This record gives sequence, structure tokens and C-alpha cells, in this order.
Amino acid sequence: MPRRPRAILHNASVREALRQAWQDSQPGSDGRHEEGGFVIQLSARKLAVVRWPKGAQDSILVPPHSSCTIGGQPIVASFHTHPNTGADFLQEPSETDKRAVRDDPDLKGAAYVGEFVIAQETIYLITPDGEVREVVAPHVLFAQP
Repeated sequence: MPRRPRAILHNASVREALRQAWQDSQPGSDGRHEEGGFVIQLSARKLAVVRWPKGAQDSILVPPHSSCTIGGQPIVASFHTHPNTGADFLQEPSETDKRAVRDDPDLKGAAYVGEFVIAQETIYLITPDGEVREVVAPHVLFAQP
């Protein structure tokens, strides 16, 4: 049975990995850059995060992920950061972000819930069909033990 997006975010190891990716992206600084990764299912109860190579200020390359798997493990979610903070920058997922998820035939696994986009005020979810919804505020999620 597929996991729910909030259940994935509330998994302690996933939450810590997303918090670390946000910090690593150096939000709001001159060195800001996108970070991202895949959340994979190791067993019925265990999730792990596989990070992608460091991105640029406003882009990141997604590694190959044939049949919605990495190393034979199913991908249940993907994520990337939007570290460009402030009113001059788009915080929510861009049209390019939405198309990248919607049009990727290798992100259509039965367990895949979509891609989380971590911005300063909101964590968004791009569903496999390209729709966007707000999920939770990062400061609320990352404050949890």
C-alpha cells in the first residue's frame, strides 16, 4: 500500500535528511544552490534518502532512476530545495518543476507520491500528475524531534 506524503515527511530519518538538504543548500546566501534526492523504501517500515549531486543556484540534475527505482529499491518520493529566498524569487514549484515530475515516465511507480519542494515558508508537493499542493511549513516539520 502506498505511503501518504505526510507519513513520509514525518519519518524521522527522512525529516532529518530534508532538514540537512535545506541547510546544505545555503538558503539566502551568496553560495545558495539546489539540493535534492530520492526517498526510497528499504522495507515495509524503513525509508532511506539517496542524495543527488549538488545543483546550481536555480537548477539541479536528477540522476537516472529507471522504473522508479534506485539500486533496485522503489522510490516513494523525490525532493529538491528552492534556496533563493526573498520576494524577487519564486518560492513555489515552477512550471519546469511541475513538467519534470509530470512528464517523467520513470516517476510513475505505484508507491511514488511525488516530489517535495522545500522553500523558506512552505514545503510543497508536486503530485505525479503535476498538481501542486502545500503540505507543511518547514519550521514546523523541522522543529519536531
